[in-house]
Amino acid sequence: MKSITVYHYDAFSKEPNKGNPAGVVLSGDQLTDAEMQEIAFKVGFNETAFPVASEAADLKIRFFTPGHEMNLCGHATMATVYALQTKGLLGDKTDFTIETRAGILPITIKSTAENDIWITMKQASPTFKEFTGSIADLAGSLGLNKSDIHDQLPILYGSTGTWTLLIPIKQLGAFKKMKPNNKTFPSILKEMPKASVHPFCLETHDSHADMHARHFSSPYSGTIEDPVTGTASGVMGAYYAKYIHTHFKDSLNLVVEQGHEIGKNGRVIVRVSKNSDCLDVEITGNAVYVKDFEVLLDHDEIVKNNT
Repeated sequence: MKSITVYHYDAFSKEPNKGNPAGVVLSGDQLTDAEMQEIAFKVGFNETAFPVASEAADLKIRFFTPGHEMNLCGHATMATVYALQTKGLLGDKTDFTIETRAGILPITIKSTAENDIWITMKQASPTFKEFTGSIADLAGSLGLNKSDIHDQLPILYGSTGTWTLLIPIKQLGAFKKMKPNNKTFPSILKEMPKASVHPFCLETHDSHADMHARHFSSPYSGTIEDPVTGTASGVMGAYYAKYIHTHFKDSLNLVVEQGHEIGKNGRVIVRVSKNSDCLDVEITGNAVYVKDFEVLLDHDEIVKNNT
């Protein structure tokens, strides 16, 4: 048996047990792929992150759901960088790069006079693809009616590193009614059966926020709902710039609120900038330490699960 320390941080919140929980394991270089996957399964968070050495960037981060490895995860990046910075493992670095399966991405850390730490992460260039499935079936998979979905805005798959289906919803009240049947997602999302589902609207609880959202996981991930999502908020900001507020000059600054319906409300700051023919997307957030705990790895069990 091997004992692994997991540090629990909540991202996109300064209040413990709000925002989005992530596990951070600082001994990633000593673990196999199978061990990382087993740890993520036992931790049970939407993502557990493993910072490891990189030959291409200052740092590499690997992200695992309980079910599989992810290309990129915004909230787990926030948690990992916050952990490394507060534990003194970054030295005096405030600008550096991280290697992910979505590419090499810049990170900036800024500290305020109040000792708040804000982390900005540039995401991959936004990409969109058409959803051609049944809107009625899609609505039904969320426990909604087709009439709850906005008919003047497109339903699109979007990615700034991880694919999700962006679903514009007419009114904020519909979010309390949502009861996702995640198992049905792959049969409805025929173009991308492993994508997550991200309904959003322009009505918000907070008058200072621009968009409200929920995020429902692919059934392959082993989780149901992601409380506050960084990558999905980033591509949602790009969607806002491309399909809603199209006449901005150089950049847009947006505040995304998420997590209210499950008592985990948090905030993601999204900046979308014009860059020749494409859009640059950055997300900014914070994190808070909650606790650490041990996970026991049984080698025989890992071998059995991977054969």
